[in-house]
Amino acid sequence: MATRSSGFSRTQTSRGNSCKNIFNKIRQGQIRGVGLTRGSQFPVALLEERDKRAQWQGIPVLLRRLHESSHPNSDLSKIHSMVMELSSLLSMEAMSFVTEERKTPQESISPNTYTFDLFGGVDLFVEILMRPTLTVQGDLPILSDDLIKDCLSVLYNCCICTEGVTKSLAAREDFVTFLFTLMSNKKIFLQTATLIEDILSVRKEIIQLEEIPNLASLVQSFNQQQLANFCRILSVTISEPDVGVDDKHTLLARSTQQKTSTCPSRAESNQVTLVNIPGFIERLCKLATRKVTEAADASARLELEDWHSWLDNALVLDALMQLAIEEAEQSSTESSDESSLSSRPLRHRLPQSMKIVHEIMYKVEVLYVLCVLLMGRQRNQVHRMLAEFKLIPGLNNLFDKLIWRRQPSGHVLHRQNQNCDCSPVRSSPLLPLLFKRLLHMDGYSGRIQFFSPLHQEISFKIQFLRLLQSFSDHHENKYLLLSGQELNELSDIYLNANVFEMEALNNTDRNLVCDGKKGLLTRLISVMKKEPIDSSFRFWQARAVESFLRGTPSYADQVFLLRRGLLEHILYCIIDSGCKSHDVLQSYFDLLGELMKFNIDAFKRFNKYVNTEEKFQMFLTQINSSLVDSNMLVRCIVLSLDRFESQTNDVKVVEVFSECRLLSHMAQVENRLSFLFRLTSIINVQTLTQENVSCLNTSLVILMLARRRDKLPLYLSALREKEYAEKYPGCLLNNFHNLLRFWQHHYLNKDKDSTCLENSSCIPFTYWKETVSVLLGSGRSSRCAIASYIDEAYRDLDRDFLEL
Repeated sequence: MATRSSGFSRTQTSRGNSCKNIFNKIRQGQIRGVGLTRGSQFPVALLEERDKRAQWQGIPVLLRRLHESSHPNSDLSKIHSMVMELSSLLSMEAMSFVTEERKTPQESISPNTYTFDLFGGVDLFVEILMRPTLTVQGDLPILSDDLIKDCLSVLYNCCICTEGVTKSLAAREDFVTFLFTLMSNKKIFLQTATLIEDILSVRKEIIQLEEIPNLASLVQSFNQQQLANFCRILSVTISEPDVGVDDKHTLLARSTQQKTSTCPSRAESNQVTLVNIPGFIERLCKLATRKVTEAADASARLELEDWHSWLDNALVLDALMQLAIEEAEQSSTESSDESSLSSRPLRHRLPQSMKIVHEIMYKVEVLYVLCVLLMGRQRNQVHRMLAEFKLIPGLNNLFDKLIWRRQPSGHVLHRQNQNCDCSPVRSSPLLPLLFKRLLHMDGYSGRIQFFSPLHQEISFKIQFLRLLQSFSDHHENKYLLLSGQELNELSDIYLNANVFEMEALNNTDRNLVCDGKKGLLTRLISVMKKEPIDSSFRFWQARAVESFLRGTPSYADQVFLLRRGLLEHILYCIIDSGCKSHDVLQSYFDLLGELMKFNIDAFKRFNKYVNTEEKFQMFLTQINSSLVDSNMLVRCIVLSLDRFESQTNDVKVVEVFSECRLLSHMAQVENRLSFLFRLTSIINVQTLTQENVSCLNTSLVILMLARRRDKLPLYLSALREKEYAEKYPGCLLNNFHNLLRFWQHHYLNKDKDSTCLENSSCIPFTYWKETVSVLLGSGRSSRCAIASYIDEAYRDLDRDFLEL
């Protein structure tokens, strides 16, 4: 018995080694480029013999037969049955993968897909798809739409289940370009778009859209549904790669990178390419503002909370399958505007919430593309088009019924990458199955990212808020967010205050503003007041409203928002609500600063709300708890204080100044010095980012205002005394000296940033530059130079800050 057992063990080991030897030979051939490079090159007898023991499901033999039947002069119509057989073997593994809580390829076991790739299946299918482009003479081989569709599905399943397949496909420039040409065929558009998106998402280098043959005519041939799906692909091609949170994210690293690369990035070039496609922006505006037909019977509509139980009905899957098939058949003949989409009989058999979510899924991608283009080099051109095509009035008409409908009860939105109960993995188990079944007919393309309808609505709202922020940020078109009636209100505010009306308001085309009594800005403030206190929607809402106020302070804009109770609501959130979110608090500090800057009415309202010492101390505690978050508000108070101190002839200013706790607190030099100490010590050149560089500029504002009043030596002496009191002489001033040297390096080469500094502070940029030059003066006798306050033993001013 022992002998037989031992023999059996040796036999099994031998067979296992045989399989490993085959794998090793293939891998070595692929690496070296000589010998066996694919498993289908082995003799059929050997493959069949090993197949029974290794449980390869006949895949190597099928691939060998397929390879022999797909030579350049073969009739490719005869290979479809083999492709379908292989597809059926791989599709179940892909389905299993996407329904198992989105495991990574390393965690998922997909033996069929692995075998398919190992024996050259991926390369063979690429060859089959591209065969018509590789044949230079004779009749071109014909690939039916169904054959192409099945080949694409097989490749997509391999990308899902087998690590490395997507990257290997992404490395093939010819194949990526070829896939774009397939998108002109409406019957295989969705499968092609899905595969392209997966491939582009793993490429190290962004593809150049201008190199795609006939891109403009390709895009113009898309119907609206296809264009919306195409936006998922575009989002990868026009966005700069995410640099993450490492040292590459610092301003110093960015500055160094910009020195080595003076040409526009590929993402920027792609943005220009898209903007120049005739009709592209106009069609996106139509997609973004397309309405959803309301159901006649409101009681028949399902809210998003009921989706999970609704999806558990198997009849729904059949209805959706029928819907997708019908739309696929009509997509090749329908017009590009798809105005009849919502009136099709079959769609009315589905709940209203399904129609809404379907529309939201498209709009998320469209809004994202528009948002990126608004932040690019073609910003003014894009702005002009969005205004002309009435994007803002269209979104305003959708606001109540689609963009900001009833809030899910008790929902708290978390920031990105934060684990919580609303994780996509916790969606209904039928969701992946549903969308996978729809994926290869006519539905929503994209990688297997199965978010619940609730997540789709969250994404939609965030993209909407980001778009509003980008649209109104430092741009005169911001007044399109108002209605005609609200524009009249602004004009009346200017008139009553005897202040000249801003040119941007006077130049606004009233044919392009929001319809009705309320514009988007007013609607946004209304929903912000109703938002759960810790919802991160508040962060994006406050950012969007703040962007309306950015730039040169406008008294009328501030009063317009003050009349709507915005200041009191912000103070409630900061002082009384118990809000713990740093992100939300930061956004409210910034918004409060823009709302109060130079506005004596705002400070009067502040003092009326913060009417006890307890409330005032709570407000100061919130400011001091994170100065990086609140420094913009500190800057606003310092600037406003400086202006009010010069308006001694204004009775109203004098009255408020004498009563306001906040102004009295900041008027004390020791309190301003306390902020200056902390602002200059919490940052250094190596840790400067776009988020905290404002601390450096706030420090500069404090010193510029001190210089105006010939108090600069007093402040520098106080910094020196602080160093010695804390027993680190030279540290604070050396650090500040390096920060100012970087400031010169950073801002003197950036027109946009310098203009923003000038407009927001109402201090000429020439004075900013002069003050920095004075502070960096090398003469030891200068009482306004930092070097004069650092003892020789502690000086470290000659080192290049780039070497630190």
